[in-house]
Amino acid sequence: MPFDVMFRDRAASSRDPSRPAAQRGLLAIMCACVVLVVGMVAAINLAVPMLASSTLHPSASALVWIVDTYVIVFACLVIPGGAAGDRFGRKGVLLAGLALFAVGALISAAAPGVALLLAGRAITGVGAAAVLPNTLSVLLHAVPAERKGATIATWASMTGIGGVVGNVGGGSILSGGSWRWLFAAAVPISLVLAALVGRIAPVSARHDRRLDPLGAVLLVGASVALLLGIVQGPEAGWDSVVVIAGFACAAVLFTVWTIVELKTEHPLLDPRLFRVPGLRSACLGMTTVFFGMFALFYVNASFLQYGKGFGVLRTGLGIVPLTVPIILGARHVGRLSQRIGLDATTALAFGFVGCGLLGLSTGDAGTPYLVYAAWLVVTGIGVTLALPTLSGAIAGSLPPEQAGVGAGLQATTREFGSALGVAVIGTVLTARFVAALPPDVRADHDPHTMAQALASTTPDRAHEVVTAFVSGAQMGLRAVGVTVLVLGGLVVLQSLLSRRRVPVAVGRPR
Repeated sequence: MPFDVMFRDRAASSRDPSRPAAQRGLLAIMCACVVLVVGMVAAINLAVPMLASSTLHPSASALVWIVDTYVIVFACLVIPGGAAGDRFGRKGVLLAGLALFAVGALISAAAPGVALLLAGRAITGVGAAAVLPNTLSVLLHAVPAERKGATIATWASMTGIGGVVGNVGGGSILSGGSWRWLFAAAVPISLVLAALVGRIAPVSARHDRRLDPLGAVLLVGASVALLLGIVQGPEAGWDSVVVIAGFACAAVLFTVWTIVELKTEHPLLDPRLFRVPGLRSACLGMTTVFFGMFALFYVNASFLQYGKGFGVLRTGLGIVPLTVPIILGARHVGRLSQRIGLDATTALAFGFVGCGLLGLSTGDAGTPYLVYAAWLVVTGIGVTLALPTLSGAIAGSLPPEQAGVGAGLQATTREFGSALGVAVIGTVLTARFVAALPPDVRADHDPHTMAQALASTTPDRAHEVVTAFVSGAQMGLRAVGVTVLVLGGLVVLQSLLSRRRVPVAVGRPR
């Protein structure tokens, strides 16, 4: 039985989704689901210091995998999640995703070791992949045409606000003293949202679009191989077999994935879509923005706790200035884009994000928090300009019957950018941190995390370890900031050049 059939009668009798009050209630519930799954990406970063000093004793690379396992599964399966909603019913797949999210969070909360924790994170990622694209699909089905633009903008803003809510909420929960509480708290929240979705969400029409399991497996395998090479580099060595094999496997699997998708009748993601310059630019732009934003989240949590001595709750609140522009300015971005143009808006977005990250990289233990907060606001202005602009460009590039796939494509670019941001900044930070440690500490104990380094030194030398960590954080933020500026320049340049070319029609796979 299709998922949505089970909920048809209840949804039909509960309310008319065309009523404004019902639309506002539906929008609130869908936004809450988005905040939950995106917030978990950010909240786990606050727990990194706790995890590093816990009885699990994770290595530096294991810490990155604890963060990135959820993100990479989320990123790679979010398009199949959207396609599954198109085929089997968006409401039903959304409910199944919330249930899986709760199960994975419960497993993570009770995990006795790193392996089971990673398994729980992967299951939670599968659930998130089913939730995120179908929230937008349900909304686009329920709201009238004249409200779709505003709805997309609000939904897109939640993906940015969700990261900050994850920091603040995660800090509040983790102030209880255990990283396990973070996952335990996600269980009842997921179940409550599932009950609300079951009651208020309308049932939408299903489309006979086949799934592409082989494409999904190849994409997951290629992405994991790429991150394996990036994450293991500092510990195993960049010329080690595991790192070289990771990059080689990623290249092969991405190539095979492209060939398979070109030949499949109903591909997971048709590579021909990227022949459309606007879609290609918007996807690269979205990946770049989230690359920078979640690299910041990963470093910010540890920098404020280790470098400035903040408690976990204060650390969670410390990221709030980033949200001020998002909350106050998101609704005005559309008018600004109409006035100065899409290219100018996009260029400003990347300029603010990149320069904000470079400004944050100048901070050290003695930098006043107000200065740090000012650079967060600068970064937030860039994120505010980018999210509605790029989301609208991606959503407008696909037909309505592929709304789930379109939402999935948006989510894939965001989450893949997040995973790459965490992996890259974690890699740069670890390499610089190890190199900056006192030679005797590095030679005698070979630590790769703050917890390992502090455990191998006397308290009177702790400041040397903190200084080494801050140096690593600064280097990581500089590397990410420069990358954002370079990639942002390429996005704008591609957009400008595409206006001089004849539009290319996207062919259907045969």
